[in-house]
Amino acid sequence: MLSFFRRGIMAKVMLAVLFLSLVAIVITGFGTGGAGGLGELGGLRAGSIASVGGERLTSDEVKQATQRQLDRLRQENPELDMTSFIRRGALQEVVDQLIDVAATVLFARQHGLGVSKAMVDREIAGIPGFQDVTGKFDAAAFRAALERERMTEADLRKDIEQTLLQRQLVLPAAGSAHVPGGLAFQYASLLLESRTAIVGSVPSAALGAGGEPNEAEIASFYQQSRPRYTIPERRVIRYAVFGTANVAAQSQASEAEIAAAYKQNPAYAARETRTLSQVVLQDQKAAQALAQKVAAGTPFAAAAAQAGYSAADIALGAQTREQFTAKSSAAVAAAAFGAANGGTIGPVRSPFGWHVVHVDNIAVSAAKPLAAVRGEIAAQIQQRKAQEAVNDLASRIENAIQDGASFDEIARSEKLAVVETAPVTQTGASPDTPGWQPSADLRPLLEGAFALEPGQDPGVETIQENQRYALVAVSRAIPAAPPPLAQIRERVRADLLLKRASERARAVATAIVAKINAGTPPAQAFAQAQVKLPPVQTVTATRRDIAREGAQVTPAAAMMFNLPRGKARLVPQPQGQGWTIVYLDKVVRGDASKEPPLLQAVRGQFAQIIGDEYAQQFMTAIRSGLKVKRNDEALRKLRNELLGTSGDQAGQ
Repeated sequence: MLSFFRRGIMAKVMLAVLFLSLVAIVITGFGTGGAGGLGELGGLRAGSIASVGGERLTSDEVKQATQRQLDRLRQENPELDMTSFIRRGALQEVVDQLIDVAATVLFARQHGLGVSKAMVDREIAGIPGFQDVTGKFDAAAFRAALERERMTEADLRKDIEQTLLQRQLVLPAAGSAHVPGGLAFQYASLLLESRTAIVGSVPSAALGAGGEPNEAEIASFYQQSRPRYTIPERRVIRYAVFGTANVAAQSQASEAEIAAAYKQNPAYAARETRTLSQVVLQDQKAAQALAQKVAAGTPFAAAAAQAGYSAADIALGAQTREQFTAKSSAAVAAAAFGAANGGTIGPVRSPFGWHVVHVDNIAVSAAKPLAAVRGEIAAQIQQRKAQEAVNDLASRIENAIQDGASFDEIARSEKLAVVETAPVTQTGASPDTPGWQPSADLRPLLEGAFALEPGQDPGVETIQENQRYALVAVSRAIPAAPPPLAQIRERVRADLLLKRASERARAVATAIVAKINAGTPPAQAFAQAQVKLPPVQTVTATRRDIAREGAQVTPAAAMMFNLPRGKARLVPQPQGQGWTIVYLDKVVRGDASKEPPLLQAVRGQFAQIIGDEYAQQFMTAIRSGLKVKRNDEALRKLRNELLGTSGDQAGQ
């Protein structure tokens, strides 16, 4: 909403890690593995991307952070690959972010801020991804998440410590913004301001273009309008697609592989699930008393109710042994799965307390025979082997390129079918070829192809990660230029006629505006135009209407809020179709006191905007007070490594 008053107030959010929950930081990897190693003193040495206050940021740290950022974004866009990610400027953004993190942490420590182990423990225990269904810390879930993110507990603790230091520094600055009620009232009232305008149109078609242009006039207009007719640079692209189909023969699953996979997958074995009820108490004597009541004949649910637990509290539902182990411990699960149907075990101790568990039911599912799942297993093995083989093929082709092999040599060696396109623009269009449509394979290759030059070594581009790739080269580039006049004469003639009609319409519209601004009533000024025009319209709108997100705002509506009352102004219609005249007739001031929710929303948005700027300026001041060095050569090498290209190619 406030973007109506101030467009583009921030280029990017400052230290996004501070405004995300720790769940996002840990589970998605955002903000982790970043500045964790910034502790080695020294200047810029080999392998260092940057130094902050003498502390190094290494290539490995940047590489790890970049990969984790990519993994996070792939959850929303599975088609995103490292090449596209890097070419969008992500690597530089990651480096800038890590420098900001390092600068903040160093500044905090220099000024005596610290984080205790207890503070880190509380943050870890409060992360939902590390909790069980009851909301308690789950050590098994904690270990599984760390393993999934390829992190150690020490890495996690260091990252959380850095995040807490950042919070101590930056959040007070961001949260200190105060917006006076009077200021918010003025802006909120402005959003409620209503304006009424009289809107009329002078279409180009109503005036006509006048006489037919001669050849000299057409040629002159063509020369003056060359940029209008210029076709963007076009390239003839050669590409050869390869994918899992090329390696299908070597990806078939053998009988031995199928048998091994069948034996290793517990999902195919006989499976026992137990429906369990459980009470976990912190006091051993209380747990023993509960178990004794059950042993004496009290139903488990009744005994649990006497201890203050409802049926919903104690019900775990159907559990495999592995599932229950993750929620308790190996010892508790062993006891529960060793009991008879209807039996009760415990108390047995785990890190969560003393468990008393009742077996409500036992269900055993038979093993699935190999014959029933053979096709499923074979497909999984074939898919895995095909992905590995096609990636090996892509690596083999990239190595051949680095060894100097040409496009044609590689295509012949790998028996790849070569396709050559018509001259295409970077969007895949071919203005010279009527009816041309880029293939589905070509579209993902265009960005990479336009990064190459004719005669340059070919490259490997991704069509579908782990599935399809293409060897790409450019055989010819056609510079941007307009077609010869003879080819587009009729188009140029039509454009010239439209331009002349638009100029005549503007002369009429300008005269109408002059009369209105001189005091003639709008209806009378339109009537005196001596040409038949569409009837005028009365339009009423508020600033909130045109500031609403997603609103389609016409130029005429926008002009209503840029005019003084009693004045008229011209607005061009698209594609030379004519001119719109907007006359502001009435202005009714808004009163935000009648809409308290709007007033509160505006005040809150202003506070956030100002707070973000406070934080951004604070971070800028921190960086300026520290000695920051960057190693552009090391960053270039890392970029080439992540792209998997040679130095010459990466520089294009």
